[in-house]
Amino acid sequence: MSSILLITSSPRGAESLSSSVANGLAEKLQAQSGGAITRRDLAVSPLAHVDGTFTSAIRKPAADRSPAEATAAAISDELTQELLDADTLVIATGLINFNIYSSLKTWIDHVARAGLTFKYSESGPVGLATGKKAYLVLASGGIYSSGPGVPMNHAVPYIKTVLGFMGITDVETIYVEGVAYGPEAAEKAIAAAHAKAAELALAA
Repeated sequence: MSSILLITSSPRGAESLSSSVANGLAEKLQAQSGGAITRRDLAVSPLAHVDGTFTSAIRKPAADRSPAEATAAAISDELTQELLDADTLVIATGLINFNIYSSLKTWIDHVARAGLTFKYSESGPVGLATGKKAYLVLASGGIYSSGPGVPMNHAVPYIKTVLGFMGITDVETIYVEGVAYGPEAAEKAIAAAHAKAAELALAA
């Protein structure tokens, strides 16, 4: 069975378009594979930003960590194991100030771990979280998948770079965009995003 890791990050709760489309996609993928969904709502249960305790902890053997360092490392270890155990990732975010929510960035900081999800070799970095498929759902008020807004879309290139660094290179993107251009435009954008999610799930 396929294991799906669903990461949502919008603080908008039930009104979140990125979370709605991502949840629908994860459930369709689950129906196709018969697998399980592990859910991480980073807005409801935010992670602590990395600090000196965290950076010290991940550079030490477990036996040498202080109690605070052990706690910080344990959370990161749990998140990293969830990522490594998953066959499929569904990651949802809104585009805020041309990038991802800080809650999602913090999750990335916890799971991009040297020796666990990537390593350095004589020929450069090597991703260790290989063999996975990822889906990114990005919601935005404007249009950033094409036209003049593309250079301002730092979210998709960033996430693809980070995932690729960890060995996840098969990434599909679903845009829910232009929703600030009026009710009709928003309705069309939402319908198109759900249709693409259904299409990608069938092709999985």
